[in-house]
Amino acid sequence: MSVALKNKRLAEAKKRAAKVSFLAGIKEELKKVTWTTKDELRTSSKIVICATFLFGIGIYVSDLIMKGALDGIARLVRAITG
Repeated sequence: MSVALKNKRLAEAKKRAAKVSFLAGIKEELKKVTWTTKDELRTSSKIVICATFLFGIGIYVSDLIMKGALDGIARLVRAITG
């Protein structure tokens, strides 16, 4: 077996070992994670949905107010300029 072939196989073995080590590290880190419980997830989801709904209503009301103000300004300008 030539030296080049041995070096190539050694490099491939090192790559495989690095991948396995990386995946083992990921597995160990995932064991350290504190996952939320179903109740916490449900509560957080409800809060996010309610907040999104309320912000949407706020933006809608703001849009109506701005539209009304701009329409009023446009009517005033038309009344002044004829």
